Amino acid sequence: MSTLNPPLWPRLARLRDWRPQFCVERLILLTSVFFALLCNGLFWRSAMAVQPDSLRLAASLLLVLIGMHSLLMGLLVWRWNAKLVLSVLLLSTALAAYYMGSFHVYLDVSMLRNVLATDFKESRELMTSALIVPLLTLGLLPVLVVWRVRLVRRSWGRALAWRTGLLLASVLLLVGGALLSFQDLSSLMRNQREVRYLITPGNFLVGLPRALRNVQPVKSDAKLPVGADAKALARDADSRPRLLVLVVGETARAQNWGLNGYARQTTPQLAQAGVINFPDMHSCGTNTEVSVPCMFSPFGRRNYDEDKIRSHQSLLHVLEHAGIGTLWRDNQSGCKGVCEGLPTQSLTDAKDAALCTGKRCLDEILLTDLAAQVRAKPGDRVVVLHQLGNHGPSYFERHPASLRRFTPTCDTADLGDCTREQIVNSYDNALLYTDYFLDRTITALKELADYDTAMIYLSDHGESLGEKGLFLHGVPYAIAPQEQTRVPLVMWFSPSFAASRGLDLACVRQRAQRYTDHDNLFPSVLGLMQVTTTAYDRQWDLFAGCESGSVRGAAHAP
Repeated sequence: MSTLNPPLWPRLARLRDWRPQFCVERLILLTSVFFALLCNGLFWRSAMAVQPDSLRLAASLLLVLIGMHSLLMGLLVWRWNAKLVLSVLLLSTALAAYYMGSFHVYLDVSMLRNVLATDFKESRELMTSALIVPLLTLGLLPVLVVWRVRLVRRSWGRALAWRTGLLLASVLLLVGGALLSFQDLSSLMRNQREVRYLITPGNFLVGLPRALRNVQPVKSDAKLPVGADAKALARDADSRPRLLVLVVGETARAQNWGLNGYARQTTPQLAQAGVINFPDMHSCGTNTEVSVPCMFSPFGRRNYDEDKIRSHQSLLHVLEHAGIGTLWRDNQSGCKGVCEGLPTQSLTDAKDAALCTGKRCLDEILLTDLAAQVRAKPGDRVVVLHQLGNHGPSYFERHPASLRRFTPTCDTADLGDCTREQIVNSYDNALLYTDYFLDRTITALKELADYDTAMIYLSDHGESLGEKGLFLHGVPYAIAPQEQTRVPLVMWFSPSFAASRGLDLACVRQRAQRYTDHDNLFPSVLGLMQVTTTAYDRQWDLFAGCESGSVRGAAHAP
């Protein structure tokens, strides 16, 4: 029986036998074109936004992208490693393109470090069904094509000549592309410098070596000392010890904080607790990997030097030098080097049927056995509680069902399946739980009658919830929207703590109305705990000038 179309099996057999033969340089160029045209959607949208009809600029950018990627791969990809390296690049680029396009993420060095520090639980939440299609089309299928290619063998001399030609051609493409629309391209790079972090995979190929340098914090015995001269002010022998609980929040933004005048009351418990709220508080960074080390450092954002921050001891080390016992209790991804060599407790894998689901534990796990942990060491204490907080995108898993008050909610980690209203509702419900958790913390401190107690809560960074097409966080600080850099700061003092410390709380409330940022944490905690050290800078102490004459300046250097 005749047919116009050949049988299916012969066609499949031909596909099975399809084995094109390329030289490795041709494969590199084809891969560069693939990256430029199909894996850089967010880059093209951002770069062409100002001049969407400029064919000259589009052609210029296309040549630059092809030239840059072929140059980078020309240095990395050789015949002996081509299939393996290109496979890793294709799969990594597919993942990067999906997450960048979905959440408008910029892959700068700090974001790369944040990605490298992501634990399995965080990664698992991001693996949604929406990833299947882009991973298949931009990753797995191209990888299969690469492995079907037969690479031409050449002598050492000819291979070197071809490679030299590829590198020269790549440079010519780069230069030619830049000159084709030099004025428009230079204007783009001058006014939107951060757009370079959207060029994939060039962004992570260039940034990864620097990110890898500090992916693991420097060990405590290698850290340079800070405040080694620290001493706590002597007090009467019958004085009760002081306990400061420092709650480090996660991804709470000031715009949705009820105490800041948000349309919804997301902080009803704190509103009744007599806390001091700081409505104009700003973070040091837009991700945990930057903000946590920065806020505990004496250098801060005003003198920001990442290498210096990571290579020096933190606020907690200074407190330990002064004889004040510290403890870091974690329900997140670690202390980012802040507590290296100091007492720490990770509760992320705690077994508590009421608070832990097998994926994550609710933040109340940080309060379990807190009193016993405090009393385990005599004297003044500073305990840090590191929250899971509003860590996205699974906001719906950050609170118990009883606090699902704002509906409808986004009950998936794939934010693309939800409306903005649903996303905001889920985020606000998670804030309600932080409010509840902080109120529970205050209650626990009140029950420690043998201590003078206080609590400071501040978040590490904020979050974008769809404003300007942005979601999550991690936008480079220079262009970060205020949703990612304005965060809550709240303080609570027991009457006995305020009295023993000589604090004028009315004065502190007045100070709270002014601009505040993460740089204030280091000196303020030292001043509050009356630690004398050369590392203390009074002008950044939020409590300076709000204390009685008998204790004023107690944290000054001798």
